[in-house]
Amino acid sequence: MSAIAYLNFDGIAEQVIEFYSEALNAIKVKKVKFGDIPQDPNYPMPDNELNMIMESSIEFAGGKIMMSDILPSMKAVTGELVKGNNILISLVIDDKQKLEEYFSHLSLGGHVIMPLSNTPWSSCFGMLVDKFGVNWKFNSDADQFLDNVISNIR
Repeated sequence: MSAIAYLNFDGIAEQVIEFYSEALNAIKVKKVKFGDIPQDPNYPMPDNELNMIMESSIEFAGGKIMMSDILPSMKAVTGELVKGNNILISLVIDDKQKLEEYFSHLSLGGHVIMPLSNTPWSSCFGMLVDKFGVNWKFNSDADQFLDNVISNIR
């Protein structure tokens, strides 16, 4: 299991990835755009969102930071992005039972943004804001997803 700092941006994640990668002498950089994953034909994404960063990570000196862009269409759910609320904690755990337990405990008195569910990028993904206003992402297999998508892009 790992708890990772996760940063959200308003359409500039790719620039941030490049800057942080260079500034921190990144050992490994992964990035996936929304257009890199299969789209649901019933809910097509607007063209301007397909080139935005869905998920990325940089690894450096034993640390890791993950980043993504918040889609304009998601702002109704997540709220406007301002400096300060663009940081969350991402729990990446292969043990789905433990993931569900943490999700359940942290959601008490908080607000579930997205219940744990199977998504195109994870077999168990969810988001919530805890009772203290801290944003959390839960993911059972984020690293495998990033590796698979990146290998298919090449």
